[in-house]
Amino acid sequence: MSKIQAAMDWAVSIAADSSHGYDQISRWGPDYDCSSLLISAWEQAGVPVKTKGATYTGNMKYVFSQTGFRDVTKQVNLKTGAGLLAGDVLLHEKNHTAMFIGGGKVVQASINELGTIKGGRSGDQTGGEINIRGYYNYPWDCVLRYAGEGTSNARPYEEPVTDTTPMLSPGMISGAVLSMQLLLQYKWGKRLPRYGPDGEYGDETYAALTSFQRDHGLDADGICGPMTWAALIN
Repeated sequence: MSKIQAAMDWAVSIAADSSHGYDQISRWGPDYDCSSLLISAWEQAGVPVKTKGATYTGNMKYVFSQTGFRDVTKQVNLKTGAGLLAGDVLLHEKNHTAMFIGGGKVVQASINELGTIKGGRSGDQTGGEINIRGYYNYPWDCVLRYAGEGTSNARPYEEPVTDTTPMLSPGMISGAVLSMQLLLQYKWGKRLPRYGPDGEYGDETYAALTSFQRDHGLDADGICGPMTWAALIN
C-alpha cells in the first residue's frame, strides 16, 4: 500500500469511528483538530511530518514541503476542485486544512458539539465532528501533493469535481469509486479484505455495496446512484 493510500485510509477510519471527536486540547488522540488529524494521518503512513515539526496549520506548508510534498495550487481550480488528486492536502494557513480523497470528497476535522473548538465531550457527539463531505473552497491558500514516492505512484483518478454523486457501476475505475469504497469499509464496516479500497469497482466492491443497499432498504442493484450516495454519506 502506498503512503498516500495509507494516509487517506487512516483519516477516513478516524472519521468513521465515533470514539474520535474534535478538540483543540486533546488533539493528538483520541480527539483531533483539523491540523492534527492530517499531520497524524501522514505521520502514521510513514511521512515524518510530525517528527519534523508540523504542529498546526501555520507551519504545515513549510514542514510538508520539506518531507516530500510540493505546492500544486496553480494546477487546481480551487473554486470547483478540478485538478485535485486523491491525497492532496488543502490548506488555509491561518485557519483550516482538509484532505481530498477523490470522488469530489474531503475528510476533515470540523468542530465540536458545542459549535466551538474546545470544551466538548471526548468522541464524536454529533456524527460530524470529524467528517467526510463534498469538496468546497474554504477558501484554500494552497494545495500540497505528496510526491515522495515518485510519479509512478501518482493516483490514476484525476478528474474534474463537477458532480459529487456520480453514477457508479461495476467495471468502473475512478476516484469516485475509491470514495465509495472508503465509505463502505471505514464508515459502514463493509470490508474489502482481498483488494481493499483501490478505485476499481470489481466483484468484491459489488458484494459490499449490495450488502449495504439491502441493509438500508435500497434496491440491491449494485449501482451507486443518488439515493445510495445519500445513504453512504449521511
